[in-house]
Amino acid sequence: MFREQSPCLSLAVDRLLAAGKENYAIWVLHAPLPGGYVHHDSIWPARMTQQWLAWQEMFSLQEHLHIPLVGSSEEYIAPKIASELFNSPTDPDISAGNYSGRLMQNLGIDLWNWLLQGSIRNSWSQSRGIAIGQNKPLRFRLDIRDPHLIPLPWEIIQPAPGKQSISLNRQFLFSRTTSDVDPLTPQRSHDRLNILLVLGESDVENHQSLQLQEEARSLSEAIEKRTEEVNYQRSFSPVPPRVDVLLQPTPAELVTALEKGIYNVFFYAGHGVTAPDGGSLFLRPNATINGTELAQVLVRTQIVLAVFNACWGAQPESIAGRTIPRSSLAEVLIHHGVPAVLGMRDAIADREALSFIQVFTEALSDRMSIDRAVAIARQHLLTLYKFNQPTWTLPILYMHPEFEGELIKPLGEGITELPTVLPGGKKNLVPKASLHSRPGDRVWDIQGGLMRVGRRPDNDLVIQERWVSQNHAEIFYRETFLGTKSAPSYFLRDFSRYGTLLSDGENWQKVHHQEVLLEPGVKLKFGSSQGQVLEFKIESSPLS
Repeated sequence: MFREQSPCLSLAVDRLLAAGKENYAIWVLHAPLPGGYVHHDSIWPARMTQQWLAWQEMFSLQEHLHIPLVGSSEEYIAPKIASELFNSPTDPDISAGNYSGRLMQNLGIDLWNWLLQGSIRNSWSQSRGIAIGQNKPLRFRLDIRDPHLIPLPWEIIQPAPGKQSISLNRQFLFSRTTSDVDPLTPQRSHDRLNILLVLGESDVENHQSLQLQEEARSLSEAIEKRTEEVNYQRSFSPVPPRVDVLLQPTPAELVTALEKGIYNVFFYAGHGVTAPDGGSLFLRPNATINGTELAQVLVRTQIVLAVFNACWGAQPESIAGRTIPRSSLAEVLIHHGVPAVLGMRDAIADREALSFIQVFTEALSDRMSIDRAVAIARQHLLTLYKFNQPTWTLPILYMHPEFEGELIKPLGEGITELPTVLPGGKKNLVPKASLHSRPGDRVWDIQGGLMRVGRRPDNDLVIQERWVSQNHAEIFYRETFLGTKSAPSYFLRDFSRYGTLLSDGENWQKVHHQEVLLEPGVKLKFGSSQGQVLEFKIESSPLS
């Protein structure tokens, strides 16, 4: 997994209104090198409009074809589209599968060549070289500012026949973004997936309560199932998800649940429609919540990731053939400061959505970044439903430009968490340990064998005392060996400016830039003798 911040190349695309409806500007918003901030003007070719119309004829479920250029002449509009671009799928010499595969590949290559032209391609190549030199993926973000280009499947862009699409390639972390955003608010640090799963009203008539409960069970199992499976290639245990379910809540019930403040993932499954204010989600009969209203509560309750298994959650609203700027649900949420939003570009079948959710959640539980997890799950959809089917292109990820994609805290540098399950089903228990306030009854569990302590808000234990360093210390698990036997042990490693005080009940001793064994019952003060007293406890465990 890629834990460090990856080099990032961010592009913006917008129409040059003064130059005409077919003229666009493409420029670099962010690059890993100073010379990478370049600009290129481009003409939108009629051929790409024809290819996009052919794509919609083949794949889209929407009633009306979308045309990227407002006020386009009749030369762009089918019925001649498909037959002039490729052999028709009715041609006896070509199968429908081959036709759709060629259609997808050719559109992906043409989008790539149009987006990465001239100096933009040079900036891409240089950024890619830096990422390779650092042995990291290149984070690639696309800010489509002309709303009429948003419905296009940019996730399929690929450099050449036989090359992977960028959103499938593990050497890239692809997402869409928007620069018209509110700043990110400080996020709470989480050590597990805390998911609020909301099942709203379905677009299926006579959807009974029993069916909803069955759907909730299926979704919960899809989220939890894979994280329980043993993977012997892991050098650590996955982060277990916690799933709370709300069935057709009222808006007030939804807000109350979110305001508990314990969730970092919001998941909605149900019916949704587009609208200028971010669309509407149908919670229950005669009860909806629009994108703007939802954005307010998600930001206030510090949701990091919002996922929508609803029709067209990543599609903007269109009125009389004109696409409304910043009107998709995903854009509205990002605009208000939600760090990451995953929606669907078009309708997705339930079985396909479940397949995606299973692998996506497993990747998140493996502490992968959100954009990395989406790529893994997208690859899974491609394996199941093949390249020439649009399923793998449907999930659309938007990420706030200030957000680096981390949902779960990574393990500490140089520390490898031991697996909790060994071959044969034998448990290798990382013994449960915790810190307890003294006096008081507050408890902080040490999850996964690691706890970071400091003033920074992304620490596991945040202590807002002036003598505590930003990254003060960490407590971690490691096995020690006594002859031929091993014993579970926790250690404290101090990084701080003023040190950490430890007491066995009689005297206080300072540990400064050292690593020491923590005995059960030892008391700690971080940074000063005036600091809060915490007691370390560990559950007893027999020698292995």
